[in-house]
Amino acid sequence: MLPVKVAPLRWLVLCALLATMVSPVLAQGRDPLVEHLRKMTPEERVGQLFLVSFTGTDVSPTSQIYDLIANRHVGGVVLMAMNNNFVGENTTQAIYEMTSALQDIEAKATFAAEGTTPNVYVPLFIGISQEGGGAPNDQILSGLTPLPDQMAIGATWNRALAQGVGETMGKELSALGFNLYLGLSLDVQTLSNPAVNSDLNTRSFGGDPYWVSELGKAYVAGLHNGAGGRMLVIAKHFPGSGGANRPAAQEISTVRRSLDELKSVELQPFFAVTGGTADSNTQVDGLLVSHIRYQGFQGNIRATTRPISLDQQALAQILSLSPLADWRANGGLMVSDNLGTAAIRRFYDPDLRNFAARLVARDAFLAGNDLLYMGNIVSSDTTDTYTTVIRALEFFAQKYREDSAFASRVDESVYRILAAKYRLYGTFNQPVTPPSASGLAILGSGQGQVFEVARNAATLISPDAADLATVLPAPPGSFDRIVFISDSRIVRQCATCADIPVLNKTAFQLAVQRLYGPLGGGLITPSYLSSFTFDELHAMLNDKAPRPELADALNRATWVVISTLDMPEGSDSLAILRRFLTERQRLLSSKKVILFSFSAPFYLDATDISKLTAYYCLYSESEPFIDVAARLLFQEIAPAGALPVSVPGAGYDLISATSPDPNQIIRLSLNLPAPLATLTGDAMTPEPTLVPVFRVGDTISLRTGVIVDHNQRPVPDGTVVRFTFSQGESGLFQQVEVTTSQGVAIVAYRLDKPGLIEIRASSEPARVSDTIQLDVTTEGVSVVISTPTSEIVPTPTVTPTLPQLTPTPVSVPISSTMRGGYPTLLGWMLVVLMLLVGAGVSYWLGTQVVEPRWAVRWALLVFLGGILVYTYLVLDFPGASGWFTTRGLSSFLQAVLVGQAIGFVLGWVWRSSAESGNQADEQ
Repeated sequence: MLPVKVAPLRWLVLCALLATMVSPVLAQGRDPLVEHLRKMTPEERVGQLFLVSFTGTDVSPTSQIYDLIANRHVGGVVLMAMNNNFVGENTTQAIYEMTSALQDIEAKATFAAEGTTPNVYVPLFIGISQEGGGAPNDQILSGLTPLPDQMAIGATWNRALAQGVGETMGKELSALGFNLYLGLSLDVQTLSNPAVNSDLNTRSFGGDPYWVSELGKAYVAGLHNGAGGRMLVIAKHFPGSGGANRPAAQEISTVRRSLDELKSVELQPFFAVTGGTADSNTQVDGLLVSHIRYQGFQGNIRATTRPISLDQQALAQILSLSPLADWRANGGLMVSDNLGTAAIRRFYDPDLRNFAARLVARDAFLAGNDLLYMGNIVSSDTTDTYTTVIRALEFFAQKYREDSAFASRVDESVYRILAAKYRLYGTFNQPVTPPSASGLAILGSGQGQVFEVARNAATLISPDAADLATVLPAPPGSFDRIVFISDSRIVRQCATCADIPVLNKTAFQLAVQRLYGPLGGGLITPSYLSSFTFDELHAMLNDKAPRPELADALNRATWVVISTLDMPEGSDSLAILRRFLTERQRLLSSKKVILFSFSAPFYLDATDISKLTAYYCLYSESEPFIDVAARLLFQEIAPAGALPVSVPGAGYDLISATSPDPNQIIRLSLNLPAPLATLTGDAMTPEPTLVPVFRVGDTISLRTGVIVDHNQRPVPDGTVVRFTFSQGESGLFQQVEVTTSQGVAIVAYRLDKPGLIEIRASSEPARVSDTIQLDVTTEGVSVVISTPTSEIVPTPTVTPTLPQLTPTPVSVPISSTMRGGYPTLLGWMLVVLMLLVGAGVSYWLGTQVVEPRWAVRWALLVFLGGILVYTYLVLDFPGASGWFTTRGLSSFLQAVLVGQAIGFVLGWVWRSSAESGNQADEQ
């Protein structure tokens, strides 16, 4: 037996010796990153702090970006569409080749040609801000899966969909060679009217901090999984820009909220993705610090108050908060927002005369930022970004040599940067291997996933779902004429690239034709569809339309479908839409006017919405979202999403919507030790059940079921639930308040006295729950759980009902005679019966006064007259709408009667003319 015991010991000793030989640095207890840092020159160290940009696609040895990487050793590059970094027909292939070439610059500058030991090699950050939703929030506009805006994900309230979109984003960007993602917005849109801050638009998951946190964690996990751990995720705009009083791009904005409010709202999502999560996969690698002032951290705000990104004391105060402090200590990166923005320039140089970029970079660095995102920054004493960055690098290197405190601060940040890059690649001893080119085959393959998001995000804003069937009893029919008016726009991948239409003029029409045209069931007649743009609508309103097609189409239309993009107050698009709804109100009152917003839902006010038959929001404008909009129009699917932000125009308040639904019954259950099952109201009968494991003096655990909000989703974490304990014999009455987690509240209660105890729960405004009766004795506890049997009377809603200008549909005696505004088979049979009766009566009258041959002619003219006028109205020729105001069967029967009368008169005139002619011939 002795050899069996000795062999494992020998193997352990041998393995220890091998480990010592292979990794002497680790065996001696040294940090390899510290050793790497020691080998770096001051220039190489300060270079790692800078994220730079460049113009064009030239990365050859004579280019400026080559010099910044090879000779100045900058830490990273950020690629942007505005700098024309993405050009060519095959955009994604060109991007892959560029990122590979950029990484190769540093490798070639560091490693000797013969493959000898390198000097100091540090891989390059290659960053991009690709947020989803297309231009202007996406940099790459073609070749990738057209992923949705974050608000579209927010409207689904679905963590799995958020993670799935994140995985697709991470997989595709990583395949292109990006390793730094500057894209996830964790802003909470807290303003009562979110349209005030048009910077965010749909770039946020919503206005509830809990759901922004949950969806943000899921998205981060997806990004990490999709990229295979080869991409850092930087969340923005820390510490939150959702409450900013104006867009931050042109001027430093302000968030006037107290410290407690900032902690409970703006900062909550950032806590969730840093120290507030046990799953490292849901943690972000860095935070991008916004150029915004925060009263809760900076006190009284003045024009001279620095933004948080440049305020050392305020930023340090935030980072000292316990959820962030541990994350920061474990290597979390702080990244400055773009230092080249107009807002920063105006803050430092209000007169635009003397702007020193190196001082801005210094202030941002000393404030606590590790990476300095320079953007397209240009000093007053230089003419381009390249020269500006070189002077800033030289300034930093000189200060490093002269100021030991500054040098220590640089080394601290560089160590964090090296640690982050080491996590990506695991070594600095060999050049980074670019991702395999075969990975490009997966690009753009996530359309099905986008459709799922679109289907689950589509939201009905007005009217209420209960009223929709009354306002729109049926979808468009084959005889309906539909006019599509779209806020079409043009974007370009680069300055010289071809136009890319956004919400193309005919996109909606083509989707309808594909789904419901001759090849899709024949529900519509393609020739009855027409499409126009807002520009054409504007020309018509100004009476400057070169052709009258739009005016004619509107006169004949039964449906008007309007598609919009972002429309902030003061925009041309919003002005055109309001003019149309106001100046053509009489024309539109007899039509069904449906508006689909392919952007944010909060741009229209109550007056605007009151002029619409129905108002939907899709949040994104890619093809799958247009496809879902077409299916909504034809009532093939029902809107499944719910608004993730407040919409004042529709009377929708997010705080009220996410509070507990008063019409639910809160389920209660008793947690029992294993192997006993949890007793719930669903499982229990009114008969008492003895639970011997609990006696007087024991503590029991009670829990609620999932408490849902008004949208039937779990209420946010932290929702207060009140448990009430009452005991009749002793007069005991006790209330205990706890808060929910994942929609469930749990409370512990000590059984102090014997007797019958009744337990209920409430969470305002939900006040009805199961009742648990505990008969506590020294032998055990008898348990009865009962559920209320009476129906809960729904609480009247405080949401105002918007007046609808669309007329109430006229009911007809036989409900099956009309569909989609046109007679059904039964209705057509009634029309034919009326035609035959009219012809028969005309024939009978004719035989009483004229010879039979004229009686037959008379009857035929009456029949044909009715047919012609009926057909004229059915085909909705010009002027036809003047015959009737509603599409009831009575209107069509009246039309037949008018046609018969015309035929009768024509027959009489024809007979009289013929008789006069015969008399003249006889004479």
